[in-house]
Amino acid sequence: MAAHVITTGLDDPRLEAYRDIVTPEALGARGLFVAEGRLVVDRLVRGGRHLVHSLLLTETAAAAMAATLAALDPATPVFVVPQAVMNGIVGFNIHRGCLGLAARPATPPFEAQPWATYRRVVVAEGVNNPDNIGSLFRNAAALGAEAVVLGPGCADPLYRKAIRTSMAATLSLPWVTADDWPGTLDVLRAAGLTVVACTPDAGALSLYDTALPARAAVLVGAEGDGLTAAARARADLAVRVPMFGEMDSLNVATAAAVVLSALAGRDGTPAR
Repeated sequence: MAAHVITTGLDDPRLEAYRDIVTPEALGARGLFVAEGRLVVDRLVRGGRHLVHSLLLTETAAAAMAATLAALDPATPVFVVPQAVMNGIVGFNIHRGCLGLAARPATPPFEAQPWATYRRVVVAEGVNNPDNIGSLFRNAAALGAEAVVLGPGCADPLYRKAIRTSMAATLSLPWVTADDWPGTLDVLRAAGLTVVACTPDAGALSLYDTALPARAAVLVGAEGDGLTAAARARADLAVRVPMFGEMDSLNVATAAAVVLSALAGRDGTPAR
């Protein structure tokens, strides 16, 4: 088990980085990101993909997370404080009493991913809401996507709200940024992935009347504005999810989930 460092004061300098979690730029300048919540922090620790800097827990959370602490590198400090001290340090109520700081990894180069081996990929353009990015990652992981490509204007997958909403999928699902946009879509097509643009446009093919490809890059855009014309022009086909009643579209993460589910159906039933 990691050594516990008990601290009861707001001024402990070892906790200074936790004061930055409300300002992502300051936290990023330290080379860190923050994970919030017991399940997410447990997946951060057990996933082994990120170097954990430290944990900050309330007494209640520490008692409930004994198995997580047992899996932690013994050299990693664990700070246990009263709830009021935690709230005072971070500036708001962390109702689950659990935070973890980890080293922010370098984003792997786009070219390093084995695109030719992937069957399903999600590509986002302009999805700037952290909750939508988190939900997009959660759905992508649950429905068999093997990577996420972030085009221009997308929110940071390592922002705490995105991590929390994703149920830690942003910590496990490979993701890269697309510096060459929309040229990145041509690279995916050259790797054998059919670029499927998701749009509410009435002129697009109905998802239910379309012969879906065996391998696809599911392309989604920002809420409201949708995909840019430049991105649409690089797609192999555009599909829409038909709507009942007065609704004309779905949330971007939900739309991606519907399309990914249809694609996953080609491969049979998942393990569970």
